[in-house]
Amino acid sequence: MGKKQQGQKVELPTPGELRLLQILWRIREGTIEDIVVASGEEPAPNYKTVQAWLRIMERKRQVDHKQEGRAFVFRPLISRGDVHRLSIRHLLAKYFTGSRSELLMELLSDERISREEMRQLEGLIRNRRKELL
Repeated sequence: MGKKQQGQKVELPTPGELRLLQILWRIREGTIEDIVVASGEEPAPNYKTVQAWLRIMERKRQVDHKQEGRAFVFRPLISRGDVHRLSIRHLLAKYFTGSRSELLMELLSDERISREEMRQLEGLIRNRRKELL
């Protein structure tokens, strides 16, 4: 899981695709029915809609399936970490002209950041600095 073919560009999932990926990350693999039930939504997502999304996601290499009897069992091909990295890269490019420091400054200037989050960020920066030396 999380392995991509060399040279293949992975797209950022749409909100609907992300919803299905989050379910699959939680249950690891499942049939369409498993995914619908695991959504926990009321009303449950439409079976045919989930099926269509999964087919699109297969073409995008976000999920894969194997056949068990008459059922297709789907599993994610991209990890949560892959999506996090893609999302951050997209955010950086779109809103911060690729500047990580601008993004970090914006995060740090947010009055909602807690002391604990600030300590965690400081620790991450300290550790990363040591790795680069």
